[in-house]
Amino acid sequence: MVVAVDVTDDAVRVWSRKDDGTVVCQRDPDYRPTCYVAATTADALDDLWARLADDPKIVATAFERVFTSLRDDERTRVLALEMERPSEITTVAREIRTVHEPDGWAPGTFRLYDVDISPKFRYCLDTGTKPTPNDPAAVRALSLSLATPDLAAGDVSTLSVASGWGDDAGVTDDKRFADGDPLAPDGDERAVLRALATRLDDVDPDVLVLSSADLVPLLTARADALGVDLELGRLPGYTQLAGENSYESYGRVGHSPARYDVPGRAIVDRSNSFFWHEGKLPGLFDLVERSWKPLQEAAWASIGTVFTAMQIRAARERGVVVPWRAWEAESFTAARTLHDADRGGLTFEPDVGLHEDVVEIDFASLYPNIMCVNDLSPETVRCACHDTDDVPGLGYSVCPDVAEPFVPSVLGDLIEDRSRFKDQRRETEDPERRARLDAKISALKWILVTCFGYQGYRNSKFGRIEVHESINAYAREYLLDAKVRLEDAGWRVVHGIVDSLWVAPRERERSERSDSANGSERSERHVSRASERSEPSDSASGKESPVPIKDVCDAITEDIGITLEHESDFEWVAFVPTADGRAGALTKYFGKRTDGTYKYRGIEARQRSTPAFVGAVQETLVETLDEHREPGPVCDRLARAIGRVRSGDVDPDDLVIRTAAAKALDAYDQRTRTVAALERYRDHGIERHPGQDVRYVVADDDRSDRDRVRLPWESVDRYDADFYETLLVRAAESVLSPLGWNRDRIRESLSGGRDLQLAAFEE
Repeated sequence: MVVAVDVTDDAVRVWSRKDDGTVVCQRDPDYRPTCYVAATTADALDDLWARLADDPKIVATAFERVFTSLRDDERTRVLALEMERPSEITTVAREIRTVHEPDGWAPGTFRLYDVDISPKFRYCLDTGTKPTPNDPAAVRALSLSLATPDLAAGDVSTLSVASGWGDDAGVTDDKRFADGDPLAPDGDERAVLRALATRLDDVDPDVLVLSSADLVPLLTARADALGVDLELGRLPGYTQLAGENSYESYGRVGHSPARYDVPGRAIVDRSNSFFWHEGKLPGLFDLVERSWKPLQEAAWASIGTVFTAMQIRAARERGVVVPWRAWEAESFTAARTLHDADRGGLTFEPDVGLHEDVVEIDFASLYPNIMCVNDLSPETVRCACHDTDDVPGLGYSVCPDVAEPFVPSVLGDLIEDRSRFKDQRRETEDPERRARLDAKISALKWILVTCFGYQGYRNSKFGRIEVHESINAYAREYLLDAKVRLEDAGWRVVHGIVDSLWVAPRERERSERSDSANGSERSERHVSRASERSEPSDSASGKESPVPIKDVCDAITEDIGITLEHESDFEWVAFVPTADGRAGALTKYFGKRTDGTYKYRGIEARQRSTPAFVGAVQETLVETLDEHREPGPVCDRLARAIGRVRSGDVDPDDLVIRTAAAKALDAYDQRTRTVAALERYRDHGIERHPGQDVRYVVADDDRSDRDRVRLPWESVDRYDADFYETLLVRAAESVLSPLGWNRDRIRESLSGGRDLQLAAFEE
């Protein structure tokens, strides 16, 4: 089975593990990557062929015929350029654009294809080399971890290590696999490096899971300095694939650390791998098998990059080459249609308050299924051969003559397999198998989430804005239709967003609504509602019950061909208002399912910046609200938590705030807490770049210098109780605001001097 693929300008090596466990390396000296050039005229292409005939970077040229677009019915004549080395492809492509095209030809004369495909992925596609092990259980993994301060100081004495086998590595014991065990308890660097060399020999790992890829150059440098024979790869040396950089995407600043490669092994950088956090090795292996993007490249890739790899593989199977810089002109559209099309998914403003007997339903993988059910793909929407009114509200045509639309063909297996994994998870009682299935389900979820947005992404290889608009149009139509059908069946929609609806029986609307924002009135109303549980049933009182939710969902599913799932039954759900209290926040709610579990969305307990202590207290406040259905006991529990903070009885590790640097330290104008933390990082020799995590404990929020905060690994001898009390009150406000209580009302209750109820002391 293939465990690693190395592609360099000097050699291509494929590493495989045999049945007896030994690893063999096969060289491929004849591999020559190829890119393609198309031109608007035959003369231009012939002229380019003559110009490139003597280019030493190109070993062979030939005229071929390929499909250059998903819409092509006939193949296009192109110039195939076979390169001496993989790295030369981008160089030649840029020379064609900047040197040859301007010398006698109009801009846009040449179109280039198969240029920016990553080297390992390209090799696997070109040669049919499947980069997935036949037996994931046979894969060997080694985890190496080093704390950030020691990494910055270049001190490897505290390096820890953990071994794992197969795709179980890091799944059921994530913390142990991530933290590992010290290699040398006495803290001697030379002993640590020797122990690491021994462990590498004993385990012979196929995958190195690192707390940071910067361990690669650090461990190599320290081993050289201390005279220790240590190689992280199966051959000497390492290669830096890319330097670190910060970027902005959708208004958020992110950071990509440096990437490294070692011969014969795949590197997974935990600090730079979304899919490791979501799917561990099972999820990664599943994506590798679907895309043929090797493990190391899939680990650091974005969601969209992996989805694009799946599309590239599917396009190759159809004989379609991949455009270097995608350019899909938007068809002419009337202004009125543009107005109608330039909208996203549909949302209903949530009915702020606490609602009992709520049912959550949602469309299974709505947007991917819309594409599959309605054959939405770049080559089908607004085709040149039909002028029909197919897309609701927009009037776009969808070509019925395409036998196998491209995007649905890519998504179909993903949707079916994710559903199959869910069924298997429900059927198994094996916790390890459930964990592996959860990992695969999570990884596929994010691919399916991204596939819709990529249709409207300007750099998408196979995207088209009209497809993006059509998907939204169908989604709006389906959600509106579902709302009407549910209301006709006796249900009331209390919230709806894009693909999900929360409904309650209409006859239970009795006293849930009120235009009054008075907190005491709401509290009295909820007390009275609690007493209503002893009332006669609806049938006994002569009221007509709504149509069973399953029957309504099944009817809607049959009509549109997309499953409307009965997701959860809730004893109650509370929808939180916006900060100004004028409307309901679309994505902030919490509730208790009938199975006794709680669901939190958007509130502080689910926010990455919230300290662990504050998040835990908020969950306790929700449980207290569930038990008493009134604000008083919630405020009592809050008072107890505040008392703990003020007495100094909270572990500073549970008060760490996690945020991200929005810009470089020198670029900040205000003296914020983040600036204070960045200054302390710099004091320790640690540079935090824009987009990187910043963690700190607030020590004295009245200060403006670096002593305003402490870093987690520093000696935190104090924390600012007033600051953390404010965070607790804000968390309590999210819990009580559905009942009409704001933070002023909460503080008034806290300062009232009343006796605490017994609920305040319950664990």
